[in-house]
Amino acid sequence: MFRTALRNLLAHKTRLMMTALAVLLGTAFVSGTLIFSDSVGSAYRDRMAKSLDDVAVQVTAGGPRADRADGQAALDTRVVDTVRALPGVASVRPSVTGTPVIADRHNNATGNVWGNSGTNYVPGKDGKDSRYPLTEGRGPAAEGEIALDAKTAGTIGTKVGGTVRLAVDGPVVTKKLVGIVKSDDPRVSAGGSLALFDTATAQKLFGKPGEFSEIVVTATPGTDQQKLTAKVREALPKSFEVESGKKLAENQAKGIDQETGSIRKTFLVFAGISLFVGIFIIANTFTMLIAQRSREIALLRAVGASRRQVVRSVLIEAGLLGLVASAAGFVLGLGIAAGLHPLLNSTGASLPDGPMVITPTAVLYALGVGVAVTVLAAWLPSRKAARIAPVEALAAVDQAPTTRSLVVRNCVGAVLTAAGVAVMLYVTTLRTSGGLTTAMAGSALTLAGVIVLAPLLSRPFVNLFGRLTVRFCGVSGKLAKENALRNPRRTAATASALMIGLTLITGLTVAAVSANEGMNKMGQQDLKADYKVSSSSYLGLSPEIAKTLAGQPGVEAAVPLRSLGFEADGRPALAYATDVRTVAEVTDVRVVGGSLADVRGAGTVAVAEKFAKDHGLKAGSTLPMAFYDGKKASPRVAAVYRDNDVLSDVLTTPALVDPHQDKVRDDQVLVKAAPGQAKGLPGKIKESLGGNPLIKVESQDDLRRSQAGSLDDILYLMYGLLGMAVVIAVVGVVNTLAMSVFERTREIGMLRAIGLARREVKRMVRLESVAIAMFGAVMGVGVGIFLAWSGGHLLRSSFPQYEMVVPWARIAVFLLLALAVGVLAALWPARRAARLNMLESIGAQ
Repeated sequence: MFRTALRNLLAHKTRLMMTALAVLLGTAFVSGTLIFSDSVGSAYRDRMAKSLDDVAVQVTAGGPRADRADGQAALDTRVVDTVRALPGVASVRPSVTGTPVIADRHNNATGNVWGNSGTNYVPGKDGKDSRYPLTEGRGPAAEGEIALDAKTAGTIGTKVGGTVRLAVDGPVVTKKLVGIVKSDDPRVSAGGSLALFDTATAQKLFGKPGEFSEIVVTATPGTDQQKLTAKVREALPKSFEVESGKKLAENQAKGIDQETGSIRKTFLVFAGISLFVGIFIIANTFTMLIAQRSREIALLRAVGASRRQVVRSVLIEAGLLGLVASAAGFVLGLGIAAGLHPLLNSTGASLPDGPMVITPTAVLYALGVGVAVTVLAAWLPSRKAARIAPVEALAAVDQAPTTRSLVVRNCVGAVLTAAGVAVMLYVTTLRTSGGLTTAMAGSALTLAGVIVLAPLLSRPFVNLFGRLTVRFCGVSGKLAKENALRNPRRTAATASALMIGLTLITGLTVAAVSANEGMNKMGQQDLKADYKVSSSSYLGLSPEIAKTLAGQPGVEAAVPLRSLGFEADGRPALAYATDVRTVAEVTDVRVVGGSLADVRGAGTVAVAEKFAKDHGLKAGSTLPMAFYDGKKASPRVAAVYRDNDVLSDVLTTPALVDPHQDKVRDDQVLVKAAPGQAKGLPGKIKESLGGNPLIKVESQDDLRRSQAGSLDDILYLMYGLLGMAVVIAVVGVVNTLAMSVFERTREIGMLRAIGLARREVKRMVRLESVAIAMFGAVMGVGVGIFLAWSGGHLLRSSFPQYEMVVPWARIAVFLLLALAVGVLAALWPARRAARLNMLESIGAQ
């Protein structure tokens, strides 16, 4: 039976080529994902390990200490001297770290702000810092000097001797560039920047004079790292955190694995979708092959082959096909892995460079998944082949599906669809976003039910489509309709592969467009300010900025918003502090109880309507507030306002918020332009703040575009990932038509003999292809819209502005693309059908 399987595989290699292509694409996606994530993880680990090569122990400030006014433990020179005196310590490197933002040529922030780092340059006996090798110039040694990494220096276009403008959390400062260094810091290679200062300057910028952020200890040769860590921990107060270099490396490796693991899982989900679509193609192909070889199978049974041997022969054939296709897919996966790196970096991912890592796991997964999927898809067709009686198979080439089997299938499909729709209708009644698992289960049931029902649903669609084709295309249209209806299972399986991809694409599109519309509505209905001024870092804005802006020509109002988290009744909440008298100038505040004029000082607040309802509050009530610094307050509720997307749960004055903040900072300043002064105001704002790279000035349109842009970027990425499933579905249409043409060789010869022209034969095949593609597209669009409508209800609890919008223009594009798929997929099968020799076709078996 093995020789029989091998002979069949070689005998039908052309017909199996498209099936192999489907397996190849799916396994390429799997292997490419695994290799890419392994390579990125290895690159990150190599960079981290290199930066920790000489780190034996690291000491950082820990818990509070009683001898300091701010309650924080300090790493000072006394601690450094204590550690340096311990046996086994070769050197101690005290460092100060922070996040400076370097200005580019247009006074905008350079690099990814989250990856920007600043620290002190620690020269050794030779006057150089071994951790940051110089490539040009020297290290900084005075307050007005700075050194940069080569990439950042090139970005801002400054050479040694030039000036560098930067900001930390306040005004812009200017430094002289005295050196350029190399850095193996993964944050820098991932798109950040590195700025080096002398120790005193770094302490002034990022901390306090005489204090450090961390201490890195290097051990003498032969010293046990764990024992040295224990000695350092014993010598220092318990308030300090002491970790060995090995432990730091392990923690970083775990973090890297988590980050790359999320990328891996995301891509593997879409790889799974592609393979699931491939199952329909493989099953369809083997069903048609077995139908065409039914006489051969009957002869095998007649000469003594058992049912088990017939099944085994088909599965061996599928396994061999899957193995060959998976091996080719693995090679293609290498190209995908290599291409993903620059592709994601072009979107701002800033992944580190490194060698491609091919692990045995990736190879085994790729080959194993490909073979398993192929064998699984061929299992049902093989069982059907084994159940056919020899005499029955010898009597006919093609057996139509029995009425009973279709009835059972339709009943199962109806039950699954009804269950899925019922679950999704239940989802529409939920008022929280916690029903995601339920929605996913309902979506899976609905999609599975429609797939099972597809043969039944195809008949009315093809009949309706056939009326149009008969009217406009005559005999070719009628033949195309009859061919599509001849085997509804085959039509349904081919269309279902396309339906799955379009269901997901349509659902994602409707959800993304609806969310965008909700964001636009949110900004338009609550934000009255013309511009939002915020910080490009997480440090916030100095309160002086709002005062500066308020006095600028062309500014009617500049209202700062300052946030503070707290707990109310054990639940987290957020308070915004501002000048309550002027907040109505920049946002639409609608009071439904009490008066905002009564919000004065630290003893009164205003609360949002939903927050008031959740906590049983009204004007005149007392709000118990537990702050995260351990203190409490019980201000009186002076007003209740309608839920506002600009404001938070609680609105109050700085007098209540400021005492509970380590450093008073504003989150944002909302600016209202004077009448006729809005144009050109952003440039004036930046200029008035000294061209500070920390400052971002965004208009309402900018905010909408940034929100829409992030969603669009995600949506286009999803399109790209789902595109593989659609490509596999197209391959399925081509394969089905090609094998159908082979199956109907004698029939086509007869049609040609009685006068059907080559052009009409081509048109017949094309129309059949379009019918299949459009059936899959219509089902996919319909199911996708339904799932987006029902699942979208989960967002309304946390996103009240969300309201489903169907982007009919995009839906029309999807349908037109499906039409194009049908036409293009039929090119080769139609040409092959038209070129068949009439006499040879009539004599074909």
